Amino acid sequence: MSYDDIRPYDDHEVNHYINVVLNDEIFQQVLQFIFNDEKERAAAKQMLSKIQTVEELQKSFMYPLIRNWIIDKTTSGISWSGLDKLDKSKSYLFISNHRDIILDSAILNYIIVEAGMNTTEIAIGNNLLIYDWIVHAVKLNRAFVVRRNLPARELLTASKKLSQYIRDALTKRNRSVWIAQREGRTKDGNDQTQQALLKMLNLSNKNGFVDGFKELQIVPLSLSYEREPCGISKVEEIYKRESEGFEKTQSDDLKSMAFGLTRPKGRVHFSFGKPIEAPLEEFAKAENVNESVQQLAAYIDNRIYDNYKLWPNNYLAADLLSGKNEHADKIEDATREKFSELLDDLVLTIGNGDPKRQQELFIQMYANPLLNARK
Repeated sequence: MSYDDIRPYDDHEVNHYINVVLNDEIFQQVLQFIFNDEKERAAAKQMLSKIQTVEELQKSFMYPLIRNWIIDKTTSGISWSGLDKLDKSKSYLFISNHRDIILDSAILNYIIVEAGMNTTEIAIGNNLLIYDWIVHAVKLNRAFVVRRNLPARELLTASKKLSQYIRDALTKRNRSVWIAQREGRTKDGNDQTQQALLKMLNLSNKNGFVDGFKELQIVPLSLSYEREPCGISKVEEIYKRESEGFEKTQSDDLKSMAFGLTRPKGRVHFSFGKPIEAPLEEFAKAENVNESVQQLAAYIDNRIYDNYKLWPNNYLAADLLSGKNEHADKIEDATREKFSELLDDLVLTIGNGDPKRQQELFIQMYANPLLNARK
């Protein structure tokens, strides 16, 4: 089976496509945004133009960029747990909650490299490939394309190919893969795995439910941002859908990418679970495959909820929602003041509508991780 329409670029293609990107007019503006200093920009272009492999690109350019431009400038530090329990020589399918278009996978790969493992391949929806330079940039960084919004028959064919591609990456090429638990980011903080994702993964299964999912080595991954990436934009989208109808455009996605990269995120924690193996035997006892998939989805959700790193904002939001002070011991005055400022900024930024409802949605977004963990 040919994967040329969805696969990342191979090493022998890297230098060609880097130079294609460097000559793109829109990418020139992106470089100017990243490197204000003309000499730094020229040096970066010179270095990029000579790179020959994906590993060289990621280690010499991407990871310093992620560390210096995202982690150091827009977070209060990143941490992770559970990765030391995984075998560095094996490949895994990381299924995580999805909070930010670029950050989730970018920080994941930074962590993976820091831990001495090879970078994962990343699933990215074709709806985000707005410009040619974005197509080339993501494929240069081990991203493969998930084709969406297709007619039913084409969608089934594309899903079968995607499923086989992921399984081949894991079992034949020993390459780990990251994919979000759902299509699109979680807007309300209520992380849930779409059963359609697991059904897609099962399309390439030739060994029965247990063995087929066991060979994927699914690792639930919990991504916890102290400050919700693009929180105001997410609330604005939910509010507009409720009150006036809202159709997201490509420019909205582009704006979300920029906001996610540049806005403060506070502390960030990634918690890696254990590969799902033994529970599969129990799920396989269900009356049919659909029920087995449903149980597997619920299990992934529960692992993500259990391993989610709860921050003071989560406890504060739960108290504001309930009208009680159950978690006062976990909330400092500075947290209350900052969260109040965020609520005021939310209303000011959206600019019209019902401020009370907008703030309610914002509070719910921060409370849901704690409410789910309690379940």
